[in-house]
Amino acid sequence: MVIRLLTLFITLFQLSFLCAQEGTLKGKIADAKTKEGLGGVSIYVDGKGVAVSDTGGNYEVKSSAGSHSVEYKFIGYSTVIHKVDIKDNETMMLNLSLSIEATELGVMVVSAGKFEQKLEEVTVSMDVIKSSLIENKNTTSVENIMEQCPGVNILDGQANIRGGSGFSYGAGTRVMVLVDDLPLLTADAGDVKWSFIPVENIEQVEIIKGASSALFGSSALNGVINFRTSYPKDTARTSVSMSSGFYDKPKRDTLVWWKNSSPTYTMASIIHTRQIKNLDLVIGGNAFSDECYRQLEKEQRYRVTFGTRYRFQKLKGLSVGINGNYMNTNGGYFILWTSADSAYYPQGGSVSDYHTRRASLDPYITYFTPKGHRHSLRTRYYLATNENNTNQESISKVWYGEYQYQLHLKKDLTITSGLVGTYSEVFADSTIDSLNPTTGTFVYLPGLYGTHFSSNVSIYSQLDKKWNRLILSLGVRGEYFKVDTTETKSKVIFGKDTTILPLHPVGRAGLNYRLFSHTHLRASFGQGYRFPSVAEKSISTIVNGLTVYPNPDIQPETGWSSEIGVKQAFKVAGLRGYIDVAGFWQEYKNMMEFTFGYWMPDSFPKDTTANVKANYFGAKSINVGRAQIKGVEVTVVAEGKIGNVVITLIGGYTYIKPIDLDYDPTTYLVKYNSNGDAVWAKDTVSGGCYDGNVLKYRYEHTAKFDLQVDYKKWSAGISMRYNSFMKNIDASFQDPLLLEVYPPLINYPNNHVYLLPGLKEYRQEHNKGDVVFDYRISYAISKSVRTSIVVNNAFNREYMGRPGDVQPPRTFAFMVSVKI
Repeated sequence: MVIRLLTLFITLFQLSFLCAQEGTLKGKIADAKTKEGLGGVSIYVDGKGVAVSDTGGNYEVKSSAGSHSVEYKFIGYSTVIHKVDIKDNETMMLNLSLSIEATELGVMVVSAGKFEQKLEEVTVSMDVIKSSLIENKNTTSVENIMEQCPGVNILDGQANIRGGSGFSYGAGTRVMVLVDDLPLLTADAGDVKWSFIPVENIEQVEIIKGASSALFGSSALNGVINFRTSYPKDTARTSVSMSSGFYDKPKRDTLVWWKNSSPTYTMASIIHTRQIKNLDLVIGGNAFSDECYRQLEKEQRYRVTFGTRYRFQKLKGLSVGINGNYMNTNGGYFILWTSADSAYYPQGGSVSDYHTRRASLDPYITYFTPKGHRHSLRTRYYLATNENNTNQESISKVWYGEYQYQLHLKKDLTITSGLVGTYSEVFADSTIDSLNPTTGTFVYLPGLYGTHFSSNVSIYSQLDKKWNRLILSLGVRGEYFKVDTTETKSKVIFGKDTTILPLHPVGRAGLNYRLFSHTHLRASFGQGYRFPSVAEKSISTIVNGLTVYPNPDIQPETGWSSEIGVKQAFKVAGLRGYIDVAGFWQEYKNMMEFTFGYWMPDSFPKDTTANVKANYFGAKSINVGRAQIKGVEVTVVAEGKIGNVVITLIGGYTYIKPIDLDYDPTTYLVKYNSNGDAVWAKDTVSGGCYDGNVLKYRYEHTAKFDLQVDYKKWSAGISMRYNSFMKNIDASFQDPLLLEVYPPLINYPNNHVYLLPGLKEYRQEHNKGDVVFDYRISYAISKSVRTSIVVNNAFNREYMGRPGDVQPPRTFAFMVSVKI
């Protein structure tokens, strides 16, 4: 018995010794082309997932001694398999490179599911703008480059995707704008300052079209624009760009306000990136000065930015960092023209002078577990201050945090879940204007917004699953808002019972099916929800004599969008690309729109004199009701090489049918006769001018393309943008505010008072839509130095954005860029 036990003990000891025999396999995984370390690569030993590379591409695996098959997998890259012989108590070094998989498009995106996917496999419509196009067009602000994306329009700074938004005077947005997945919306107006985005360090712009609130929250009701910045490669890089340009004389002499030399603009930018052992460092800056093509309008700004990322060696997969951005801007803001014949002259001979400062700090932590799962915590502090010559200052602060956990499970299943919290403060109280000598009391100017506090909490989860040819995506989100004492309240009906919830749920679903080897079909449905901004609820100001009214009773808007699309990849000669065709349908409820009209109290008597009623004219954000937008979009993207010529093409056409579902032709809008008496003229309260049920400030037809051709040291490009005639605007923009005024006023046509004198005749003359062409040519003096000439609006066409906003005439710019 003792001998048997001793034998068993020795056997177990030998087995434990054998089991303890193991070695280490370690190394670095990099992109074969850029040599940049690849984080998130899954490592399998004998078919079992055992580790994942950290953000710098480093990995380490413990395995039993002996021969093994090691597999390296990363989305978008070809899988690499190595046979290794691991020896006991020894460390084996194995560095390797992964090459981008030969897919139809070769484009990888992150925004659709918050993880890397092939563009052709996402379940929603997405467009991508590369950094090369931004650089080639001498982009001074990223809003200019967004105008080149099919289906996207920027109207007076407001993003509009497929007609989902109109003209909101910088308050509220239905498009979520992000930089590296962090929202860039202010606490007060909920708007975007495009010049705050570091144009010198953009790697790729990803545009999601359609409701995306399930993943991105309230302001993604109409879509998402995500600017992804770059991190350092293995070698340090410094890029410097300088450009100077001038505005050409417009075709109409009556627009010219300058006497001698034309107004000019200049820009300089620098970006430096490098790796210092485990630290990634990015430092950049940008300065811009513009005398502007409109009288008294001007802008001077400078911006500095930095980014850091530290990769821990002892704790594999962990990285921390902090990014920052600061911008200071001074300028004058042009709102209304003097008349159509003096469209570059400000009404009243003055503009609104402003001084703004914006700053953001973004600390973050990312951790990849040994099995490839990801934990991330991204935070932001965002400060915006606004000062102007009306003493209506505002300060807004945003504290934002998002924790996200992403699981990459077997059989191509990814689950992304997150918790988001936002707290905001807005300070815009009344200010002292003067001291009343009679009463001894101070005279106050009204505050822009007042003081407000808001918070937002949301939780979300999305599942992405792939079965051979089929990809399924399902997402859900619950969102809670509170602005001062107003909170989210959602009515949920279960059979005959109705429940009021303190959060608003939204969901989305999408399918992508590979019909043939290069043909992908997709279908998606997404819900959206947007809570009104502080500005839409509380703004009270006068800009260039135009009053903007608050609406504390405005309600949140909801909506949904659906689409069916097909993406067909092609390869012709040396060109590779795709044609994408999508049909879409969007509907909104309680749609919020800025509307111009006479905002008298409900108890206001109709027989009050015209001059008294005129005091109540202005703009106000209101719920216009239900809206529907249907349409079709065709996009073409191609790139490749034919002989010695490299060609890059992006273009598309979008048709929309935007309808006000609650349009009532019997609604009346107040006007006045020659005696100053009220006349209730038949019109829509939302200001319909041509087709009453057409949503305002939309283009039914848009078309865009950009073609870049590179040959040896020479490059040339051409861009085109077409917008059809804007059918419907607020009636108040072109109808007389007062039909007759007594005593007669000079300098008013026919003794009528107009908000924008001459607009009606201007629109009647310019009613065919607008086509604008830009040209560029560049030459590489050396491998490091390139010079360019860029001509925008090459045919010097006069065209208008929102009413009264006549766009720049032809401009010429000379640019020099140096890359070291």
